[in-house]
Amino acid sequence: MVFKALHWLCRLILAGVFLYSGHIKVQQPLQFAVALSGYRLIPENLILPIATCFPWIEILLGISFLIGWKIRHFAAAATALLLFFSLLLTITYLRGIEASCGCFSFDDPISPLTIARDGVIILPAIYLLLENRLRMGAGLNSGVQA
Repeated sequence: MVFKALHWLCRLILAGVFLYSGHIKVQQPLQFAVALSGYRLIPENLILPIATCFPWIEILLGISFLIGWKIRHFAAAATALLLFFSLLLTITYLRGIEASCGCFSFDDPISPLTIARDGVIILPAIYLLLENRLRMGAGLNSGVQA
């Protein structure tokens, strides 16, 4: 019962996070491009294509968590994506660059708090990725299939 509730909670959290953040970026792709450019880590010729495509990837991830198709695969993709952007944020912050995170708004400067927030958002994705192993470790085989 606990595993099933945790499964649904993680799916709903990730769906909400990815749908919201993707929606914001789809509405303002140029502002997202400016945020990406502020990291000073991405080649200029890739910024606009990334700013245009990335929000749709987030929306696809959000929808996938809502409908429940191939959850483990999408959880792996979400984990990789969140780790990648957490790394970008951390590198940018440690280099002393003042830039906008661009995660949920465009006036959110990169700080230890934004890095920690992204680190916490990774946790539901990791849980969904490892859920079957955790269930087997707890001696439970039935229930939610990913």
